[in-house]
Amino acid sequence: MTDSSTRDFYDSLAPDYHRIFADWDASMARQAAVLGALLGPGPHRVLDCSCGIGTQAIGLALAGHRVVGSDLSPVAATRAAAEATARGARLPTAAADMRRLPFASSVFDVVVCADNSMAHLLTASDVAAALADMRRVLREGGRLLLTLRDYDELRRTRPGAAPPQVSEGSDGRVITFQLWHWHEDGERYDQEYFQLRPGGDEWAVQVRRTTSWALTRAQLTRFAGAAGFVDVRWHDPASSGFYQPVLTARAAG
Repeated sequence: MTDSSTRDFYDSLAPDYHRIFADWDASMARQAAVLGALLGPGPHRVLDCSCGIGTQAIGLALAGHRVVGSDLSPVAATRAAAEATARGARLPTAAADMRRLPFASSVFDVVVCADNSMAHLLTASDVAAALADMRRVLREGGRLLLTLRDYDELRRTRPGAAPPQVSEGSDGRVITFQLWHWHEDGERYDQEYFQLRPGGDEWAVQVRRTTSWALTRAQLTRFAGAAGFVDVRWHDPASSGFYQPVLTARAAG
């Protein structure tokens, strides 16, 4: 999977990304509350380096943090800034690769990389580069907060699909689901991302495709340590309240 194909996937998905949530604004508020609790007392200077259309970044900005968003997809980053403005929040954004962040060193208190974004990096060198640049832009003692699917379990079971999600909009119900095709290495998988929209007597179907690396907790813990992070901890959904496992770590001095 090349940078351009990942970018094209999210450029295409950006106008519809909110459809994966039954209530996007409620999800923003809920996720900001959970992530804010993990970050501790603020306000913090936060970089969301995979901000997408702003699901975490907008919620954190509305909660009082000083947030900057960046994303590989310029379409998504532009939408995130506009959606923040529409809700009375300030969210400067940039189109940027998380492996080459366009920010000065040691300027953020927190770096967020949520919603399984790290899984789009398909090689060890790419993951290492991204984590190293996240460490670079963090002040000493700053916090990394990263979320991924529960790949320890998913690599064991190798599911062929993700559960469907239904959202209600002005144009009716939209159904979103994914088919997964696992590679022979047992670690990477291709996703077919389906969205079905009502269209008279028939459903209109749109399919987008991308590839992910199912990184285990042990793998990502090792990568984080090598990039200069310490106190690496994992928080399960049952304890954190977030819908994915969350890694937290501190930037070493």
